[in-house]
Amino acid sequence: MMRIIALITGIIGQDGSFWAEFLLGKGYDVYGTICRSSIDYRERIAYLEGKPNSYLHYADLTDSMSML
Repeated sequence: MMRIIALITGIIGQDGSFWAEFLLGKGYDVYGTICRSSIDYRERIAYLEGKPNSYLHYADLTDSMSML
C-alpha cells in the first residue's frame, strides 16, 4: 500500500499543528518544518515527539541552504 505524505511548513503554528493532528488521524505520514528561531515555541506540537509517521525537520523557507 502506498503511503500518503504531507509536508506542513510552519507546523508549530496554530493551523500547522491542527493539520498535523488531523492528517495523522487520516493515516498520512506528516513531515513538518520548524525554524530554528522557533525552537522555544514547541508546546503545540509536543505530542508529535516520537509519534509514528511524524517527522520534524529544521528548515527556514527564506534560507535556501536550510531547505537542502
